[in-house]
Amino acid sequence: MLGITNVTNKTALMRYLALPQPADKVQCMYIWIDGSGENLRAKSRTVDFTPKSPKELPIWNFDGSSTGQAEGHNSDVMIHPVALFKDPFRGGNNRLVLCETYSHDGTVHRTNKRHSCNEVMQKVKDQHPWFGIEQEYTLQDTDLHPFGWPKNGFPGPQGPYYTGVGANKVYGRDVVEAHYRACLYSEVKIAGENAEVMPAQWEFQVGPCEGIDMGDHLWLARFLLHRVAEDFGIVVSFDPKPMPGDWNGAGAHTNYSTGAMRQPGGMKVMIEAIEKLGKRHASHIRAYDPHGGADNKR
Repeated sequence: MLGITNVTNKTALMRYLALPQPADKVQCMYIWIDGSGENLRAKSRTVDFTPKSPKELPIWNFDGSSTGQAEGHNSDVMIHPVALFKDPFRGGNNRLVLCETYSHDGTVHRTNKRHSCNEVMQKVKDQHPWFGIEQEYTLQDTDLHPFGWPKNGFPGPQGPYYTGVGANKVYGRDVVEAHYRACLYSEVKIAGENAEVMPAQWEFQVGPCEGIDMGDHLWLARFLLHRVAEDFGIVVSFDPKPMPGDWNGAGAHTNYSTGAMRQPGGMKVMIEAIEKLGKRHASHIRAYDPHGGADNKR
C-alpha cells in the first residue's frame, strides 16, 4: 500500500524551479489521452522559441505499447499539437500542449476522438454551439480510500457536505483552490467550483466554450487537477461510483445550446433537439463512457 512517505519535499523542488531559465529555452509538456480513453499521459521537450500557436511546435512521438495504443513490434504513435496553454507549474514562457494521436503511417489513431469531434464542430460552427460542463470528482488517499474518511469506517450520512464549510464537512479544499487558480493562470475557461454531496467529492465547471474548445478546456482542466493533486500527495478519481452503497455518484453533466436556442423563441428549438436526441438515447449512453455505458450504469 502506498503511503505518505512517497510525497517528496516540495520546498526542495522550489529551489531548482527558482533557477534562472535561459531566455531562448522553453519547456513544452505534451499531453494526450491514452488507450483507456480516460487517462492522460504527458512528457516534456525543450524548444528554442516561445510558441504562439500549436502549429509552430514539432510533431513528436511516444511508445504506444506502454499506453495501450500500439503493439510492441511497431509501437510509435505520433502526437500532433492542437492547443496551447500557459504552464502554472513551471511558469514563465513554458507551455502545456494538448495533442491528438496519429498512427505511424499518418492516419488518425483509433483512440483519437478529438479529430472526428472537431470535424463535426466545423460543420456546425455557424450554429455557434456552446457547452458548459459540470465535472464531478472524488479526492482519494494514495490507498484509493476517499480523502478524509475514517480508515475503518464511514463519515456521517450525506446532507451537510454539499457546498459545505468547515473542517468536519469538507475535505481537500486546498487542492480545489490550487486547481482553480492554476486553471485561471493557464487561461482554461473555468467557471466555478463547489463541494458535492459525498464527503471528499467536489465539482468544477468549465464554460461556456464554443465548439472544440469544449473538449480542449475540459481535458486540460482534468490534467491540471491530476497534476495539482499530485503535489499534495492526493489521487483524483473521475469514477462515477467510487464508493458502493448509499453514497452519491459522480458525473460530467453537460449544458448545451445553439445560437437559435439562445434567441427569443428558443424553447421550440430546444424541444425539437430533445426529441431528436430521444430517438438515439441508447446509442448515446453507449458512447458516454469508455466502457459502452457500463460505468454510467453503476
